[in-house]
Amino acid sequence: MLLAVDIGNSNIVFGGIRNDKIIFQFRIATDYVKTQDQYELEIKNLLHMYDIAGNEIFDCIISSVVPPVFNSIHNAVKNIIKKNPMIVKSDMQTKINICTDNPAAVGSDLIVTAAAAITEYESPLIIIDMGTATTITVVDEGNLFLGGAIIPGIQISMEALINRAAQLPAIQLEKPAQVIGKNTIERIRSGIIYGTASMLDGMIERMEKELSKKMIVIATGGMAEYIVPICNHGIYLERDLLLKGLNIIYKTSKKAELI
Repeated sequence: MLLAVDIGNSNIVFGGIRNDKIIFQFRIATDYVKTQDQYELEIKNLLHMYDIAGNEIFDCIISSVVPPVFNSIHNAVKNIIKKNPMIVKSDMQTKINICTDNPAAVGSDLIVTAAAAITEYESPLIIIDMGTATTITVVDEGNLFLGGAIIPGIQISMEALINRAAQLPAIQLEKPAQVIGKNTIERIRSGIIYGTASMLDGMIERMEKELSKKMIVIATGGMAEYIVPICNHGIYLERDLLLKGLNIIYKTSKKAELI
């Protein structure tokens, strides 16, 4: 079994993959203070919950956008599987041609989702990942990674609004009954949910106009399921795009080692 790990700003996602199928997945909160030993114990306990022993995991691949947490997770997993995990880097063997100003600065999570997207769909593509930040990535024909946009995520936007405005209450993230809210809570929900959907529709339209072509649009990330259904533009929802991408990059890199 391959253990795929994505270290994000808010959560660390673990997935067990066997024969290209995701057997299990779990997530833990990203904690800058937690030690390697604490992470190792937490990972072991969660693997035990799924009846997975360390010796059942033949290898691991890790993607990280959080350098302060990376070493703790890397060493914790290394101790569990008794092997150095593979690390996703911008210069790895993939089918993606990174055409940005500084390819080395492209986040590993963007590379991973792009690798999965071009495998399951046909470029040109727009890939939306809705996590701590909302990232929009454009992959043109020929699998050319052109770049995209980074936008504050839904949770960050909502927390900033509530923390900076004294009389606004904390709310649960739910789809509002209508766009025109009749009270403060409904108005906040409308702004966050419908406002984000409108922003995505607008960004897709502008990117398609800039490239003079229609794009296949894919969305992933924890917040995508709230927003995608109310977007006007047709968007494919892919909940496991990161784990699929990690599996693809692992297999591609291992094949390259044999050549």
